[in-house]
Amino acid sequence: MIKQVLLLSLVLCFHAFAQDGSKNYDTFDVNNFYGTILKHNPDISHLITGHPSGVIFSFQRKTFGDQEWQRLYNNPEYGISFIYHDLDNSYLGEHFSVYAHYNFYFLKRNLMLRLGQGMAYSNNPYDEDDNFRNIAHGSKFSSATYFLLNFKKENLINGLGLQAGLGIVHYSNGNAKAPNKSTNTLFLNAGITYSLDENFPKYAEKEKGLVKGALPLGYGFLFRSGVNESDVVGSGRFPFYTLGAFIDKRINKKSAFQLGTELFFSKALERYIDFRASGAFNDGTTGDEDSKRLGVYLGHELRVNSISVVTQYGYYVYYPFDFEGQTYLRAGLRYYFTKNILGEFTVRSHAAKAEAMEFTIGYRL
Repeated sequence: MIKQVLLLSLVLCFHAFAQDGSKNYDTFDVNNFYGTILKHNPDISHLITGHPSGVIFSFQRKTFGDQEWQRLYNNPEYGISFIYHDLDNSYLGEHFSVYAHYNFYFLKRNLMLRLGQGMAYSNNPYDEDDNFRNIAHGSKFSSATYFLLNFKKENLINGLGLQAGLGIVHYSNGNAKAPNKSTNTLFLNAGITYSLDENFPKYAEKEKGLVKGALPLGYGFLFRSGVNESDVVGSGRFPFYTLGAFIDKRINKKSAFQLGTELFFSKALERYIDFRASGAFNDGTTGDEDSKRLGVYLGHELRVNSISVVTQYGYYVYYPFDFEGQTYLRAGLRYYFTKNILGEFTVRSHAAKAEAMEFTIGYRL
């Protein structure tokens, strides 16, 4: 199922590539980076021993405002990128990752923000015999997210340009397999860009303010699923199912607000309750506790063409067993296959602790 993360990311990217039938203007860039692993959890302190480094290779296609969504976002670029990442720790090893990404521009196109989502391969994940200290990465494959904030000057000499700035890359398998403490690497980067065509068309002017596009209240239904494992290593991977309903209000062509409710069924949590009850932990767990939870959430949806960035904050109103906290966060991508049918890839977490990677199919009226 982790491989579906890569498939979804590439589908989104190649769908965007296929939309443009006019002449294409493409660029490449290569960036070296050097940084440090952030100690977001004290349990990974023994894994922060050096300064990770690596290389980012990327290819992207320019937009010039031919479509409304391009003008709304100041003519972004979309593309694919590859990262080689040496985490400078013998237990963590190296990561190789591939992404679909967008580049957004500010300050007269001198400042670039890149958002990338994809999948990573670790050459030295957790192993109970050979690498039991790597509690950050419990599987060979994990989801990967990275951000760049770079100052950028293109086409300075014969198509060559320069860029430099800050970035962060995050690896997590969403607790699809324990352990999964995850890592976040903050880094400095610098590199060169190359434009295949030096003579670009004129960029269309950015839309003034938010273009009106408010719609009446909509509503829909969602089914989420996947597999996950509790924090007990070796306890087994089990499917989970979530049934949800929501209403939303699209306030313009960029943004919508959501209010939803959902019922969670988790086999991994059911197994964890049995483990606590039979393990003589003396915490009051009897094994008769209900593993189901009922949540309500508020959310925001940021539309970029057929793709949306979804962020939600939820609260379990039915919470019979205390597990990781009564509030939860969800973030990820939504893709509209049609006007009504949508799919999502999201991660649900409790603060910095991920519980599940969710694959969702939904219908919006």
